[in-house]
Amino acid sequence: MGIVTVLGFSSGWQILLGAAAVFLAGLTYGLTGFGFALVATPIMVVLLSPRAAVPAVLLMSMANGLFLLLATWRDVQPRRILLLTLAGIAATPAGAYFLARGSAGALKCFIGAVITLFALAFLLGFQRPLRQEGPASIPVGLVSGFLNGSTGMSGPPVILFFTNQGLEKRTFRANLVAYFMALNVVTLPLYVYHGLMTRQVGLYALAALPALALGTWAGLRLSGRVDPRLFRLITLLLVLMAGVSSVLSGLGIL
Repeated sequence: MGIVTVLGFSSGWQILLGAAAVFLAGLTYGLTGFGFALVATPIMVVLLSPRAAVPAVLLMSMANGLFLLLATWRDVQPRRILLLTLAGIAATPAGAYFLARGSAGALKCFIGAVITLFALAFLLGFQRPLRQEGPASIPVGLVSGFLNGSTGMSGPPVILFFTNQGLEKRTFRANLVAYFMALNVVTLPLYVYHGLMTRQVGLYALAALPALALGTWAGLRLSGRVDPRLFRLITLLLVLMAGVSSVLSGLGIL
């Protein structure tokens, strides 16, 4: 029995496309500390159903996040991300419920439109760092947590928030990795509870591990060579892509 049959794909080309998506997502994640789900999910939902693709990407993200956290934990600022993380965890169950039980198309369109507008504003040079960062991080975490549970793409609100606050590149990446790991640890049992974490989902994630490891390793090797201005540009372009993808997904185009 071949791997195509075991995984339930109709052709080897689907496996190659999935591996390429995971490699590119791992490369992005190793380079920036985020973007795995932003890159992998839009392609994986074409190959798999959303209720299989999102949990599979979560498992890959957790494996990737643990690896990257071991490399960046010294730069994590626990006090800075505490309220953000608690808010994200609080909103994650509602997102998981929506993924399992209902449609969040209109909400995806709204959130995607807001993210797209903010990303465009930052690309055009708008930036107003907030003095009261702690309280401001609570609504950011709530939106991010809901997105994490419902789509697996928790990054855009937090990325825009940290970009606006002008975090240094190493701190930016480390804080994001720690935040995402905390949310994913909470999301995993919720997916199990809702029946989303199946044996087939586990096989998808396991089959993707070689491409995942190679992409992340390449991203880490490249990360020290990226100019901070280029890093910020890559960050905002990825967020812009995520915002547009969210709108298209909400409209049923993706």
